[in-house]
Amino acid sequence: MPGRSCARLLVISLLIVSAAPMRGQADRLGVSQNAEVGTAPSILDLYSLRPPRTGASGAPLQPPPIRPVGFHLIASAAGTIFSGTVTSVARRPFSRGQTVETVAITFHIENAIRGAAPGQDLTVLQWTGLWSAGQRYRVGERVLLFLYPPSKLGLTSCVAGPMGRFTIDPRGRVLLTAQHLSSFKADPILGGKALASFSDFARAVERAGQEE
Repeated sequence: MPGRSCARLLVISLLIVSAAPMRGQADRLGVSQNAEVGTAPSILDLYSLRPPRTGASGAPLQPPPIRPVGFHLIASAAGTIFSGTVTSVARRPFSRGQTVETVAITFHIENAIRGAAPGQDLTVLQWTGLWSAGQRYRVGERVLLFLYPPSKLGLTSCVAGPMGRFTIDPRGRVLLTAQHLSSFKADPILGGKALASFSDFARAVERAGQEE
């Protein structure tokens, strides 16, 4: 069945190509860097051993479950760590200087641990494919983020996807999801806490640095 064999080869090739943009900056998590697009760790390494199923538009139908990643690895891989409020979200199309479509997200920094300063308005660029996959922000949202160092194209994303992103409640407390609780249970500072202060995270990052 030459026709079916060719079709299978075409599908395999397309899966390999579609997974390429998801490769990136997780060298400290044990994932090699391949920074042509460089927006996130390889989906094959951090999520599962197969690419996500995609719809007709090419966007993933649903994100695959992520493997547990300890706090020490998340802190070590992050180039920027801060809490702040989203002040603007703008889509940026292809241009001469930018070979991929991106989303520019601006944050007003409230507290910072690494790579930012309190009071600063920081704009980061994220590959639009991650936005389509569910890594989105809305104006007014308060978050604590662990971001990868920018790639060669100036793009970044949360370390290990949802593991590097936390919601801040109206009282300024950081909320940990069930996934965070499961992955951080061995951490002496954050372990077992569904709510934590920014200072707790600062101490946990400092402790992680001392262990390196």
